[in-house]
Amino acid sequence: MTGRTPPGSRAGAGWSTGPVAVDAQGFPVTRTPAGVARSARGARDLAVLDARISGCRACPRLVTWREEVARVKRASFRDEDYWGRPVPGLGPASARIAVVGLAPAAHGGNRTGRVFTGDRSGDWIFAALWRAGLTNQPTSTHVGDGLEPTGVRVAAAVRCAPPDNAPTPAERDTCSPWLARELALLPDLRVVVVLGGFGWTALWPVLAGAGYPLPRPRPAFGHGVEVTLEGPRGPLTLLGSYHVSQQNTFTGRLTEPMLDAVLSRATELAGPG
Repeated sequence: MTGRTPPGSRAGAGWSTGPVAVDAQGFPVTRTPAGVARSARGARDLAVLDARISGCRACPRLVTWREEVARVKRASFRDEDYWGRPVPGLGPASARIAVVGLAPAAHGGNRTGRVFTGDRSGDWIFAALWRAGLTNQPTSTHVGDGLEPTGVRVAAAVRCAPPDNAPTPAERDTCSPWLARELALLPDLRVVVVLGGFGWTALWPVLAGAGYPLPRPRPAFGHGVEVTLEGPRGPLTLLGSYHVSQQNTFTGRLTEPMLDAVLSRATELAGPG
């Protein structure tokens, strides 16, 4: 596994207060669901939050899997140094749009250390974000490739690569405070684009905890579904999109025009930055 720090972070730079365990790379270690909640709640900015996410070890099954993948590696990446950790979000605190996916890919984000980077799903989402004017380039292959999101923060409901790309409900709930705090640290947030039904389900308790009254019954997930909530920071609109998984993109269930339409609607709703 690699000793790289997340983009924009520096090991030891004010990530914690008081005595706290850190790992070999200086990331604060969290080992329990209660610890995740405390650590997330206390993160004062995105850099601190990203570092705390990177040291999380609260889900034993996911820790074992992500580290095994990073040790064994895929043959085509055998000379690379895998990240092998939870993957933090990407994008500025000024973002008016958030994109929430499922989880890092075993040989994508789990390898590169950057969400959606280095796999076919990332090829789709970053190209679409570029077409929508939300990134400076259409590709994202590795940390340091020059990618800069503008006006958008990209994250995942679960931060560790899961076996079979299938986190358990308990793992989703344990990881939930990271997403809750991440969205709370985006003061200008107006739109959340949710990729897939898993993220759609994961987001509702996050929003309830943030003070947004939830509709009853909760709207079912679907591509193009749009729900606007009134909350403590004004209106927030959720937009559903099929996930950019190979299963969806290879079969034509999700096409580029379909994804572009959702992101176009997001930028329209978000307004000028």
